[in-house]
Amino acid sequence: MEPMREPMQSILKEFPVEAGSLIPILQKTQEAFGYISPQAVERISRFLKLTENEIFGVASFYSQFRFIPKGRHSITVCLGTACHVRSGGILLEALERHLEIQTGECTADGRFDLEAVACLGCCALAPVVKIDGDIYGNMAVIKIKELLEKYE
Repeated sequence: MEPMREPMQSILKEFPVEAGSLIPILQKTQEAFGYISPQAVERISRFLKLTENEIFGVASFYSQFRFIPKGRHSITVCLGTACHVRSGGILLEALERHLEIQTGECTADGRFDLEAVACLGCCALAPVVKIDGDIYGNMAVIKIKELLEKYE
């Protein structure tokens, strides 16, 4: 039996079979598994009688939904105005090169996932990188390797 089968079954039985249940089902699924897997989309598709494309279309519209598992440590790079002006985009590119992943992906070893956000609300500390719950302000490319070593 696939490991997802029983938890998905218990999630699905909480909701009526109607298109309006899609977002709450996606939220519960992500809460249970940490992301929305292709297998979960298939189960939801069969349950709601929606195509997988319709489900991906809705889920991909909302930034809250993930389609890959999170890493043990989540890295978030702020790309808000203050961070952008102070090279937040360059920090993001440097992290992508160092980790050998793109934004929205997880490293092969499952150690880090990487995302960018519009604002972390720490504009006075720009540019800002957040790892898990820790905020690192006034970041620079030359500080990245040393910073990541704290989490390895």
